[in-house]
Amino acid sequence: MTVGYRARRRTANATIYFLLAVLGILWVLPIVYLVILSLRGESGAYLPYLLPKNWSLDNYRRLFTDTTLFNYPRWYMNTLIVSVCTCLLSTLLVLSVSYTFSRLRFSSRRKFMNTGLILGMFPGFMTMIAVYHLLKVLGLAQSLVALILVYSAGSCMGYFIAKGYFDTIPRSLDEAATLDGATRHQIFFRITLPMSTPILAYTALTAFMVPWTDFIFVSVIMKDNYQNYTLALGLYQMVTKENIYRYFTAFCAGSVLVAIPVTLLFLRLQKYYVEGVTGGAVKG
Repeated sequence: MTVGYRARRRTANATIYFLLAVLGILWVLPIVYLVILSLRGESGAYLPYLLPKNWSLDNYRRLFTDTTLFNYPRWYMNTLIVSVCTCLLSTLLVLSVSYTFSRLRFSSRRKFMNTGLILGMFPGFMTMIAVYHLLKVLGLAQSLVALILVYSAGSCMGYFIAKGYFDTIPRSLDEAATLDGATRHQIFFRITLPMSTPILAYTALTAFMVPWTDFIFVSVIMKDNYQNYTLALGLYQMVTKENIYRYFTAFCAGSVLVAIPVTLLFLRLQKYYVEGVTGGAVKG
């Protein structure tokens, strides 16, 4: 009976590993194909064969040398500036709001939380036109500052995960620090945040990825301000009907370069990212 159980266990494990391997291959295959296309020497988006006959790095060179029509370096820098600023501002706002709802008790607290929950259910693009006209009245339309404000303003709606994490930190630590004369700000920055590395990494990573990959808001806010495009909107111009034949492979190369910072950041913060989603601050 023991031998039969072990045999069934080995068979089940082998099946699970096989399925995971298949899923891994399916996940990696599009990325590998994108890299192959970025190294293709032939022009055009559609070819009758799968692997390139000519391999070349010219597509990557074109992104940084042929900037007359598509200023990829400028778009890359725009996206990096907006993403970093949004990451810093959004992380501070989300953690501050989460800590406030977790630790402080005040009138209308429950109403504010319910309002944030309800508003978070509505997609952001419902307010695009109103946001654009408001920015236009303020003289901020078609600027990078407008993008930073738009991405950061709605970040507080995502306080739920961070609040749940702060709830797992014992209040006795706050009480002990208060008896020692610490203020709320000191407790937050010197005690709570150092214990909240996982949720800090999770919040920062998600805040960074929003402007890095967004297409809808930037297309509405920037309109025809070509120099302030971000990568998502700029790369889209390469695959329009009039440009796709000449710039499709350059588009693939640009897409590969877009993925590198996010991939490296995720690999660096992966451990904390998983803990921030699934774990708590204190484990028994």
